[in-house]
Amino acid sequence: MNTMHTQDQVLSLLQHVKDPEIPAISVVELGVVRNVEVDGAGKALITITPTYTGCPAMDVMAADIRKELLNAGVPEVTVKLTLAPAWTTDWITEEGKRKLKEYGIAPPEKTADIRALKGDQPVVPCPQCGSTNTVMLSNFGSTACKALWKCKDCLEPFDQFKCL
Repeated sequence: MNTMHTQDQVLSLLQHVKDPEIPAISVVELGVVRNVEVDGAGKALITITPTYTGCPAMDVMAADIRKELLNAGVPEVTVKLTLAPAWTTDWITEEGKRKLKEYGIAPPEKTADIRALKGDQPVVPCPQCGSTNTVMLSNFGSTACKALWKCKDCLEPFDQFKCL
């Protein structure tokens, strides 16, 4: 069944498409969806940007986007990958940051921490207990876009979305 969808309706449908590596957050909340176009025939062109070049989840995200929209009756879906402008953590929505924290991942700060420029570690609050008594264990966590941290108070390890 093909029905006509507006740009806003397609964007709303994309809220159901989750990041395969972080299923608590949608590709829209993550800021990966850069543009949504719907033409007069109802065909959709979705432009996505990876969180970093070579992100292995992009193929899965593109397939999930196509599946979601086709199942909703969009007659044709094209997903275009673009590397420019480069994705930044500033594109993660406030709702996305809240969901990351609830999921146990420290969300990125709004902008880069000046301490990083001086060679010092940034202050990363623990998403479990809120303590800032934390230490980075590895610059790479469960994925390349996250770092592995540990809270010295509650002793829980956690990922932190790197500020890019």
